Amino acid sequence: METKNHRIYAMSVASVYIHYVAKAERKGRSKAEVDEIICWLTGHSQAGLSDELSNKTSFEDFFAQAPKMNPSRALITGVVCGVRVEDIEEPTMREIRYLDKLVDELAKGRPMAKILRQ
Repeated sequence: METKNHRIYAMSVASVYIHYVAKAERKGRSKAEVDEIICWLTGHSQAGLSDELSNKTSFEDFFAQAPKMNPSRALITGVVCGVRVEDIEEPTMREIRYLDKLVDELAKGRPMAKILRQ
């Protein structure tokens, strides 16, 4: 039986990425800032991120094969979709929600230095 999480993990990052960018742009932020957040979180270069998007890599593979997940991501706290990200036990779902939370912070106008936990 397929679970909801399994369907999310199998979704391509590219299919959600367009929504991340649209959300940021609606709030006066840029695609470049979304890319910076994703690269900070995963260790991807801009070229590597572009390749993953072109290849329609699933969320599960995207995070599992990320060059170097940023250790500062553990500083990301708060609520996404009614759930505290720091309380999510399943690792892949936690990574997805970290990304969601960072994009939310961008759309809310938070400075990049604070988003990137600097």
